[in-house]
Amino acid sequence: MFNDIGPLELVTLIVLAVLVFGPDKLPKVIQDVMRTVRKIREFSESAKQDIRQELGPEFKDFEFEDLNPKTFIRKQMDNDDLGLKEIRNGFDLKKEMAEVTDAVQGRDTETPTTPSASPASSGARVDMTKKPDERPPFDADAT
Repeated sequence: MFNDIGPLELVTLIVLAVLVFGPDKLPKVIQDVMRTVRKIREFSESAKQDIRQELGPEFKDFEFEDLNPKTFIRKQMDNDDLGLKEIRNGFDLKKEMAEVTDAVQGRDTETPTTPSASPASSGARVDMTKKPDERPPFDADAT
């Protein structure tokens, strides 16, 4: 519950609580807060049990944490009834990105085997002033 509170923040909260409630009333306030938290937890567990009973025996292993989409997807990936691991392993993202980058930059990934496949014979314009492996200048403002 308080995983992200550091030691300095905790000391600040304690000092603030002593200043607001005073050293005499602070133990009673802490007891009241703990009692309230305990009652809320009991109410929450009771509500969960009631929902499980109403859903019936087919949902006896239902966990409310499964309602979180990340947890649900993680469970489904581990279960692998849908064959998602084969799909994920068959998809090479680096290769796909390299092909897209080559296509955008106008580089041909395959070497043409016939003279008719060259850009000059197909009517495409070829820039003869630029060297083939020369990259365009980097513009920091454009990115």
